[in-house]
Amino acid sequence: MVEMFSALLSGLYQVFNWSTFSLMMVGIGVGFVVGILPGLGGPTAMALMLPFIFTMNAVEAFAFLLGMTAVTATTGDITSVLFGVPGEPTTASTIVDGHAMARNGEAGRALGAVLTSSLLGAIFAAVALAVAIPVIRPVVLSFGSPEFFMLAILGISFVASLSGEDQLKGIIAGGIGLMLATIGLDPISGIQRYTFGQLFLWDGIGLVPITIGFYAIPETIGLAVLGTSIAKQEVGKLGGVMEGVKDTFRHFWLVIRCSALGCFIAIIPGIGGATTQWLAYAHAVQSSPNKERFGKGAVEGVLGPGAANNSTLGGSLITTIAFGVPASVVMAILLGAFIIQGIVPGPDMLLPPPKGKLDLTFSFVWVIIFSNFITVAICFLFLKPLAKVTQIRGAIIIPLILVLIYLGAYAEKNAFQDMVVVLFFGGLGWIMEKMEWPRPPVLLGLVLGPLAENRLFLSTDNYGLSWTTRPGVMIIFAITLFGIFYPVWKRRKEQLVADSQSSTPVEVSRHRGIHFSPAAVFTGVVVAILALALFQSRNFGVRAGLFPWVIGIPTLLLALAQLAKEFTTGKKDRTHEQVEVPPEIARRRTLEIIGWTVGCFLVIWLLSFSYAVPLFILLYLKLAGREGWLMTITVTFFAWLFFYVLFERMLNVPFPDGLLLSFFQ
Repeated sequence: MVEMFSALLSGLYQVFNWSTFSLMMVGIGVGFVVGILPGLGGPTAMALMLPFIFTMNAVEAFAFLLGMTAVTATTGDITSVLFGVPGEPTTASTIVDGHAMARNGEAGRALGAVLTSSLLGAIFAAVALAVAIPVIRPVVLSFGSPEFFMLAILGISFVASLSGEDQLKGIIAGGIGLMLATIGLDPISGIQRYTFGQLFLWDGIGLVPITIGFYAIPETIGLAVLGTSIAKQEVGKLGGVMEGVKDTFRHFWLVIRCSALGCFIAIIPGIGGATTQWLAYAHAVQSSPNKERFGKGAVEGVLGPGAANNSTLGGSLITTIAFGVPASVVMAILLGAFIIQGIVPGPDMLLPPPKGKLDLTFSFVWVIIFSNFITVAICFLFLKPLAKVTQIRGAIIIPLILVLIYLGAYAEKNAFQDMVVVLFFGGLGWIMEKMEWPRPPVLLGLVLGPLAENRLFLSTDNYGLSWTTRPGVMIIFAITLFGIFYPVWKRRKEQLVADSQSSTPVEVSRHRGIHFSPAAVFTGVVVAILALALFQSRNFGVRAGLFPWVIGIPTLLLALAQLAKEFTTGKKDRTHEQVEVPPEIARRRTLEIIGWTVGCFLVIWLLSFSYAVPLFILLYLKLAGREGWLMTITVTFFAWLFFYVLFERMLNVPFPDGLLLSFFQ
């Protein structure tokens, strides 16, 4: 105990060494920018920064890298709240209620809540890392491949609760996400699956372009249709900031529970912040007595993911440090830093000096704590101008968001094809939103897919079918069924009670017979695509086809059930919904913004980013936004300057030549 306390103080002293603290501040600055910019992401930034640590000692290197990583989730929440664009894939869930609050004029309250809950989540993660390292090994080793596979399915069932009254759609959407995860080369046999002869698809489709497409493009279309600023109400003096801070402590136990959820689930390799954010959001929904508020600006929907995002880092560090097993993409890149520094993760990281490097491990704890304190303090200082951004006219914001959408999609892999993926899933996300299909389960299925497939193969290869009778598997399966059916039973019970207490008869406006509604057509397309995917998988072989069959067949059956439901029940009347824009104007504005979105892609394709960015912004501001020349030129110049300095000079992103420029060379 004395040796551990000594190592803890030694780690604190090393962090406050002037050179180490300075490099941590530099890392915080990089992370602040990276988190706000959609699509760049913590993994990309860490990979770009690795060459700079060769001349640093171990404490300096990890203070720099972890300081950068620890703040990206916090600052990514700012972009998610203000613009409805995930600054990080791990902050996508914050959009659901955080951006809704911004549109309701509560941007300050949402930011105050998410920043405070992020800080508490980070502190929880740091404490958990310090306490859990000596005892976590037997816990992790008690899980086998079957239990890991069932945990993935459990995660999908949890997020199905995000689907409100229609959990069936949520489960189908999760199955679709798992099927999307099979695109690419099978990791064992090397067989191509659903690549359609495209080399680009051999590595699968990335989470970043899908996330950006699913959320940013529908939000941009919605903003253009409304023709207003991001916030439909005035922010005023931003008095809601302290209200958001108070909300954190009003729902203190929810924040602690979500912090624990994010931290301890992240210990499991392969389940990172992209997963825990949705599980925390699902828990916030399930534990609330007023579930109908979620998606419309419920502060609990901001607090849960905010806490879980920042606590995830501590959990993933436990597995990485103790076993040398990267628990996430960021941790995999961080292992490269260990190699550069000549350090081997494992038992040595848990032993006090001089035998081990426990003081270095505890320095990670202090870096996480202080970097988050500093970041949150800086964010609070600039909350007012940040929240005022929501009052800027949509016509000025939209071209900047569209440029960031394509920049973020390209920057992950430096692949032009990712911009096509953004366009496709942007259209799909917009249709799903209109058809009231949930999008979060698709993203979670995509995240959990590789982990689930690997664990399913190992389970069947090592145990045959007997793995289904393991106690841990049966317990997790029982919890999964409970998570699916209990909300349905509870909702029906509440409805029966409400109907019995109502003094007036409840009229449900439905049309009997068979109905070919747009929702039924969309569900029919889903059924057809799933059927074609299963038909094509017949040639994969047992190894490559196992996962698509196990997931695809139940998903297809559930989709057929949903199709029958759509055909027979019709569509409920929604007379309570407010129509803010006349249908004719909404239709015209929708077509216009879709044209500009596709046009932005075409200009980049023809002229490259360097010329397309200023040209597109100038044309949009002048033609679509009808801004004056002074505003148009000013915004275009500063947007181009930011793009040029950051992406071309500082990050040296290798932008490809446009088609026209290549033709004339």
